[in-house]
Amino acid sequence: MAKMRAAQFTKQNGPLELVERDIPTPAAGTVRIKVDACGVCHSEVLVQSGSWPGIQYPRVPGHEIAGVVDALGAGVSGWKAGDRVGVGWHGFYDGSCDNCRRGHFFACRAAQVTGISFDGGYAEYMIAPVSALARMPEELPALDAAPLLCAGVTMYNSLRNNGARPGDVVAVLGIGGLGHLGVQLAAKMGFRTVAIARGADKAVLAKKLGAWRYLDSRAQDVVAELGKLGGAQAIMATVTSGKAMSAVLGGLAPRGRLFVIGAGPDPLEVPAGLLIGKSTSIEGWYSGTSIDSEDTLGFSMLTGVRSMNEVYPLSRAPDAYARMLSGDARFRVVLDMRA
Repeated sequence: MAKMRAAQFTKQNGPLELVERDIPTPAAGTVRIKVDACGVCHSEVLVQSGSWPGIQYPRVPGHEIAGVVDALGAGVSGWKAGDRVGVGWHGFYDGSCDNCRRGHFFACRAAQVTGISFDGGYAEYMIAPVSALARMPEELPALDAAPLLCAGVTMYNSLRNNGARPGDVVAVLGIGGLGHLGVQLAAKMGFRTVAIARGADKAVLAKKLGAWRYLDSRAQDVVAELGKLGGAQAIMATVTSGKAMSAVLGGLAPRGRLFVIGAGPDPLEVPAGLLIGKSTSIEGWYSGTSIDSEDTLGFSMLTGVRSMNEVYPLSRAPDAYARMLSGDARFRVVLDMRA
């Protein structure tokens, strides 16, 4: 049987290992994808640690996949070999549970996660359910597309649903893997975009990304500065610190919303008066389904939004994973299967 290269976690808390595996055959309702590029996301820690319920090993991680349809399983229609596609975090919904019937596909009771429920994109080939497929613009390079299928769709989808209108103040807390895309997307959507991060050295980058204002949380009172601007209609919190998120709540405008995008280990501490006084709210945001990914790819292609990437070949997947874990990458790490 034909073989492929892959990187997998063979056991819980084990290292990421380079292996040779059989090229998989697509089952009914699925397609095989020849992977061109796959982003390396911090959520892969859930695979390594085994903290996701029911995970089985060995498991190939990866849920920021850009590639080409290579083969079709039985019963697949609307797709053909050669189609450029992307696959993100949300890998499957059944369309029949009560949540799906209400249009909440992201909350499907039978939902599957790419690279967790089934093998993901740290491989030359992978199998994906049809419900996971997003059409990818022909002009968008795979290395640019891959990070948009997790970090990109999470930011784009939350921004377009945050209740703000063009001209409103929208703040992005944190300029990292999520935030550097969030600043670009918010600016392209016509928001008065305020980037918030630690240190004066981030100001130049923030302006380059399209920020209207930059606030240094080390040197400035962020709540007071946002208040001078009338408050933020939305604050997109991409950091992984509950303390940092809690600290900016007072900067919301009346009926403003704090969107929790980053997942931190410490809880948010919210004085009730901050919510009651201006009728503000806190909302978590799930990345999105395949059509949201498709919209993200299209918008990014149209507006020139791009991720800043560090690229590694598949043969150096363990190094790429370690680089992501270090927190020093600027800003996303991507595996190039063609290298």
